[in-house]
Amino acid sequence: MLLFLFGCCYTISAAQKDTLTVKLDTLELVQKKIDQSELDVFRDNPDFNYEIVKSTAPDWWVSFKNWLSNLILQFFEWIFGVEKASGIFNVLLRILPYLLLAILVFILIKFFINVNARALIYNQKAESLVTLSEEEHIIKNEDIQMLIQEALEHKNYRLAIRYYYLLTLRLMNQKEIIVWELQKTNADYYREIEKIDLKKPFANITRLYEYIWYGDFPIDENKYLKAEANFLSLKNILQNG
Repeated sequence: MLLFLFGCCYTISAAQKDTLTVKLDTLELVQKKIDQSELDVFRDNPDFNYEIVKSTAPDWWVSFKNWLSNLILQFFEWIFGVEKASGIFNVLLRILPYLLLAILVFILIKFFINVNARALIYNQKAESLVTLSEEEHIIKNEDIQMLIQEALEHKNYRLAIRYYYLLTLRLMNQKEIIVWELQKTNADYYREIEKIDLKKPFANITRLYEYIWYGDFPIDENKYLKAEANFLSLKNILQNG
């Protein structure tokens, strides 16, 4: 009986195996060809550009910006929480590092500009002190009349006018009409003059001196002689007064 059942099962199994068939794909393979114009369309489309563009910025600069950005973001995330740093606030947090960096650069630039400006002002003051020190030396020590003659020999009429004015200040200081001091201005000396007959002549030579010397006014021999007449007139008043 057992042999009979075993034989039946084997026969059924064999029959099932004989009925299995292998399915084969009978479709013909067709190779898709893409011409050059179609490739150019894909190349020109930026959505299909997967090239990685390397930054031209120095590595230390990129690292510094990333470090600063991460540090600030971590700070605000620590204060507000990650879930709250969203929307417009998230945008502000992202541009904040660049804003702070711009402020830092502005402060540095302003600092160096101020340093250069102070240096320039200091140099200008130093040059002024040299000029004033030279003026003090001339009034106190030099033979101004001889300096006038030397300037005239070289036809340097502007310089001769300057020496004439310094000579006038020396004479007025010697006559105790004014008190000559290095820091005083010509207007200060005018206010110190008490004699009415000296005020107008001094105002005239002061105007000529400032116009010719400080105004860099070109002066020839004829113009010099006209200006010199005013200085000589006041000089005579001072010497004979």
